[in-house]
Amino acid sequence: MRFLDNPPRHLFFTGKGGVGKTSIACASAVVLARRGKRVLLVSTDPASNVGQVFGTAIGNRVTAITQVPGLSAIEIDPAQAAADYREQILAPVRPLLPPVEIAAITEQLSGSCTTEIASFNEFTMLLADPTETAGFDHVIFDTAPTGHTIRLLQLPGSWTSFLDQGKGDASCLGPMSGLEKNRATYRAAVQALTDPGTTRLVLVARAQASTLREVARTHDELSALGIRPTHLVLNGVLPPSPAGDSLHQAIRDREQQVLANLPATLTGLARDEIALKPTNMVGLPALEHLFSDDLPAGEAPEALLVGGDAPAGLSSLIDDLEAQGHGLVMTMGKGGVGKTTIAAAIAVALAERGHRVHLTTTDPAAHLSATLEAGVANLTVDAIDPEQATQAYRDRVMATKGKNLDDAGRAALLEDLMSPCTEEVAVFQEFSRAVNQARTQFVVMDTAPTGHTLLLMDATGSYHRDIMRHLDESQRTRNTTPLMRLQDPGHTRIIIVTLPETTPILEAEELVEDLERAHIHPWAWVVNNSLSAAAPTSPFLVRRANNEAEHLNRVRAIAPRVAVVPLQSREPIGVPALEDLVRPQEVLAAR
Repeated sequence: MRFLDNPPRHLFFTGKGGVGKTSIACASAVVLARRGKRVLLVSTDPASNVGQVFGTAIGNRVTAITQVPGLSAIEIDPAQAAADYREQILAPVRPLLPPVEIAAITEQLSGSCTTEIASFNEFTMLLADPTETAGFDHVIFDTAPTGHTIRLLQLPGSWTSFLDQGKGDASCLGPMSGLEKNRATYRAAVQALTDPGTTRLVLVARAQASTLREVARTHDELSALGIRPTHLVLNGVLPPSPAGDSLHQAIRDREQQVLANLPATLTGLARDEIALKPTNMVGLPALEHLFSDDLPAGEAPEALLVGGDAPAGLSSLIDDLEAQGHGLVMTMGKGGVGKTTIAAAIAVALAERGHRVHLTTTDPAAHLSATLEAGVANLTVDAIDPEQATQAYRDRVMATKGKNLDDAGRAALLEDLMSPCTEEVAVFQEFSRAVNQARTQFVVMDTAPTGHTLLLMDATGSYHRDIMRHLDESQRTRNTTPLMRLQDPGHTRIIIVTLPETTPILEAEELVEDLERAHIHPWAWVVNNSLSAAAPTSPFLVRRANNEAEHLNRVRAIAPRVAVVPLQSREPIGVPALEDLVRPQEVLAAR
């Protein structure tokens, strides 16, 4: 592996959830320890299974991995880090402020920005203070901070007076309020990140267009801050297919086509490819085979294992959606799980059944047009441009909140408005205008605001509730906010989209918890790209498919209704391919 040649003291692995960062970080730690190095493996991944991988209880303390002399590990729990971080900020003001204000501050500190900063707050000492890791030759981090976090930590000046004067906007200023005392340590940490002699940053991706676009954006964002990724690892590349397995060959061809057209920004990086293995990367023997072409011992099962009833397909959800004749359908989930594709398939199916349907997305219009490839009767399509929506929102805030600020205050406010939270709020404002359409027709949206954003959008907060308390029943029915529409199961059906893998499901569960805080309850889950539902025949893919059983059972245990969409042999682009996503698998097999 080129990324392990002459490694510096620090190795960072970063990439989207589910690409295999933890497995690669663990295997790298084993390789370096086998070379006689003393290695500390640090995980800040919320889906971390380092302890499970090594069969050792680890947690938030440095723990020796007895099976690998020289290797120790620590798992930093992001949720606990965020809770501790919130308490550090709230404890001094809790006796001074009324409960309603404490609740408002708590909510502001409940978003992803707080978790991200709190996690970095936890391991920054490992990066910035050599005495903390003096006993180790290498420190490996299996999750790197994003460019957004680094940019926040690089901000000069004091945020305290800006916050005290109430000039901040509802995005990341709350999380920033706890950073002042650690600013010198953060400067040292950022300096270590920008020094290639000290730190090597490795981008991890799958052979999928969406994950490669994401990792290219990460590369550009970090490079702009002086943190230059030097290596690209393409994980889980499907090996050549055995004769006679058309599904295996189709997936292989699709991946090779993607790899032949890497984003230009990634082509100059040192590149490694890691072949997909038929089993999960759990246990030391599996890790020791990750970087080789040899497969760990074990026999492939003779047949595909099917547990319980056959999974329901997407058509069953559409039958239930159609019964009402109108409504808002929102596909939500993390990036790369196929939200846009599922939304488009649902919209096409409803339109072909004779219903008026409006499909909207926050992806660029060209992407949605490429997904459909052709018009469909009864279906209208548009797109919310996140960049345009965000810029318009920034302009409005600067013209109002920033109107009477001095130059330093305006600069600080503008920096706050550059956060991802701002984009969520701006986009939600744009598509909330379409919510009322769903009273008379179907509106399908693939935008996925978090519960944190939804609560911020109801940031009239106590004012909103006070107003509603003083209205009589008839007035309340005439004063319905977009958030209330999303909370109404008779108006809105939330569909959580995920993949049959550990990290995407964990991220989906976190999204559901976030939505529940806003009193929004998912109507259904869609497990997309299921290999087991595609009924593979090659021994390699059968073994991979059987690994999905535990994940599908986990979703069935928590979801009110579940649809499973098989992995397709061709990209689901164009109306015929979208129609195939809805047809029962046995119908497709008979064609």
